[in-house]
Amino acid sequence: MSNTVLYSIKDLSKSYSQNNKKVNALRNVTLEINHGELVSIQGPTGGGKSTLLQMLGGLDKPSSGSISLAGDQLETLSEVKLTDVRARKIGFIFQNYNLIPTLTALENVQTALVPQGVNKANSEKRAMAALESVSLADRATHLPAELSGGQQQRVAIARALVKNPEVILADEPTGNLDEETRDQIIDLLVDLNRNQGITVILVTHDSSVAKRASKNLHIGNGVVTTR
Repeated sequence: MSNTVLYSIKDLSKSYSQNNKKVNALRNVTLEINHGELVSIQGPTGGGKSTLLQMLGGLDKPSSGSISLAGDQLETLSEVKLTDVRARKIGFIFQNYNLIPTLTALENVQTALVPQGVNKANSEKRAMAALESVSLADRATHLPAELSGGQQQRVAIARALVKNPEVILADEPTGNLDEETRDQIIDLLVDLNRNQGITVILVTHDSSVAKRASKNLHIGNGVVTTR
């Protein structure tokens, strides 16, 4: 595992108004995440987990403080540059898979390469290789409705992987899966982390999932602690 810093976060705070009340979603968060780590984020509902993941993904900007990803200072980048960073450096995995129902598994994976301007032949080749890496090459022409929940999540992982990202951010990636399928998906993410060195950061309510991580973060009332 590399000791080089991937994320550097300093005094990061995020607040917003809700029903005329100020909500402090993040409070002076300072932490580093290294290349090659597998990080879990746990905490109560409304504690700030999703807000932190959005910051890590460049999907929202802090009220104060700084966050850098592999040298890119996310809070100061323009929306155009942030979009480029997300397209090149960050793979996203969601609880609800977020696949396009009218596209095949292969085409869903290829959508991640559109912002990079990859040509059709190369895009198809890379997408098929990504599906092979999650043991789904034989389902390349299937639509999402023809796949199980676990298979759909594998397609979503392949879509994240095909970019060759610096980091994969996963928001409750096993939340909709049964226990056996959950274990298979986590085994896959752990394998990608250990054997390919991909940094994985996942939000989870499941302690059995968190136990597989090399670093455990807990967030409650906007405050992050390491466990």
